[in-house]
Amino acid sequence: MTDHGAVPEFDDAEAPGEPTPEANATTPGRETDDGRDPERGASTDETTQTSTGAEAVVAALETAGVETVFGVQGGAIMPVYDALYDAEDVSHVTMAHEQGAAHAADAYGAVTGEPGVCMATSGPGATNLVTGIADADMDSEPVVALTGQVPSDLVGNDAFQETDTVGVTTPVTKSNTFASSADEVGEDVSTAFALAASGRQGPTLVDLPKDVTTDETDAEPTEPTVPGTVSVPDEADEGAVDAAAATIADADRPVILAGGGVVKGDATDELRAFAKEHGIPVATTMPGIGAFPEDHDLALEMAGMHGTGYANMATTMTDCLLAVGTRFDDRLTGGVDSFAPDATVVHVDIDPAEISKNVEADHPLVGDASTVLDQLAAAMGSSPDTEEWLAQCSDWRVEYPMDYAVPASECEDGTPDPSVFPDDEPVKPQFVVEAVDAATDDDTVVTTGVGQHQMWACQYWTYTEPRTWVSSHGLGAMGYGLPSAIGARLAADDDQSVVCFDGDGSFLMTCQELVVAARENLDVTVFVLNNEAIGMVRQWQDAFFEGRRMASEYPWVPEFDALAEAFGADGFRIETYGDVADTVEAALATDGPAVVDVYIDPTEEVYPMVPSGGDNGQFALSEAHL
Repeated sequence: MTDHGAVPEFDDAEAPGEPTPEANATTPGRETDDGRDPERGASTDETTQTSTGAEAVVAALETAGVETVFGVQGGAIMPVYDALYDAEDVSHVTMAHEQGAAHAADAYGAVTGEPGVCMATSGPGATNLVTGIADADMDSEPVVALTGQVPSDLVGNDAFQETDTVGVTTPVTKSNTFASSADEVGEDVSTAFALAASGRQGPTLVDLPKDVTTDETDAEPTEPTVPGTVSVPDEADEGAVDAAAATIADADRPVILAGGGVVKGDATDELRAFAKEHGIPVATTMPGIGAFPEDHDLALEMAGMHGTGYANMATTMTDCLLAVGTRFDDRLTGGVDSFAPDATVVHVDIDPAEISKNVEADHPLVGDASTVLDQLAAAMGSSPDTEEWLAQCSDWRVEYPMDYAVPASECEDGTPDPSVFPDDEPVKPQFVVEAVDAATDDDTVVTTGVGQHQMWACQYWTYTEPRTWVSSHGLGAMGYGLPSAIGARLAADDDQSVVCFDGDGSFLMTCQELVVAARENLDVTVFVLNNEAIGMVRQWQDAFFEGRRMASEYPWVPEFDALAEAFGADGFRIETYGDVADTVEAALATDGPAVVDVYIDPTEEVYPMVPSGGDNGQFALSEAHL
């Protein structure tokens, strides 16, 4: 029986103040003999710069110049977050959902041209990133994703929150790494950053087992460097350039098709100079919006499924198509057999895998867009004679204008007064887009969700600058709009406005990110074009499924202005034409996030339209044409 009142006796080796080596190794807050804090792994010895794998990860981000990280905390990623606590130059934005983190990072990369960074824990944290990673992969956006993982010795044992993140994400990443040691993890992150930014940009991922991030290391990450095994093309073959230039100079009906690669490759100046020098009209793909100013006489604007009639006529009738930085996806081409059928195709792309993948290239030019355009400019012995061709393109603009029916009040004599709108008529969404465009500067960044509102934002906003159009193109991810506006706001210059056009269905998918915008007091303005439906689905059901509107109508949507107020943002509502001007002005003037619930005409649809796989030259201007 122990006498608790007695003074215990100690051997000399166990006396207080002289803890055993075992105690040194396990007691929180005590330093080991070599000066390390066993809980954090940080060295207190000025001559030994021992740190943890997690600290190496953060050091790699700092070395790469990362300023902002978007993420959500969790168990397996917690050591990296703990290391981020002490980072002086890297700020973290806690998102409401991991999908929002990935979309915000994607938009950050789209606006800056440098990789956006997102973080999540293992299991559901990592899988919630997948939609955003897949979106970045489809659109060639630079993103670095860092995911926590269970300790290495538990991998494959179905441990708590274990998922084969590398296996799940390999198909939708440019590069994918399972970190194997604390000594290498910093370089793993640096390499991922370099690969995301180089060549054809895209998402990369590093999976971080918890033991790798807690183990000690004295290795320091270097500047991001593309591995020597990776070749990034720059100049195209000189002979191929000469042949392509001769073809362009001899063309009667040339068209430049500017894709997203023009913007990603910072080649807008070179493209604009080439088009203007040689008098060649320019159409863009949807990702290429902003590559050429849409207020210029040579601008044909967007081609494809919902492109302008004049862009689709020109790309159908051209005899020489100079396509730069485009993958010729199906939403652009419609039926490949009917796309630019008489054209000699000059295809410039930094990714050789895209050459002749969908559309056969007569003159393949593999290289950096800006460099190859400079090569073509130098090789052009003369300009094509485009006078008659430009006149034809102008005629198409007159014949197929981008317009919509706007109701007008009657004058006293009974004739329509186009300057006065009746209050009993529902507001046209195109009118709202044009009103916001008129109220903002040319460098305003526009983000969108996916659906009819996305197309109206394409068609009725005049884009003149690159990196001002941010949307989900290839994947078509509903819910992209609000989190991408958050990423764009943190990436854009302070004097740039950020506007988001969303639909009620798309907004409902990620509206929880409003709490982030409110918490961070981010100056973003969201216009929810509310038709109480997944509008594009409903439009297709009416056109191709005999009007059987299964699961496309949303008669139970909330009042989005009230919802915004609940999240801490300012809420506004537009119900009539008379509300538009003052409400747009007030929402844009809000210092912080604002949401405008716009009750639009629910019968309004998106035209022109080319049915899937159809002939771009046979576009429909109404449902009756389908």
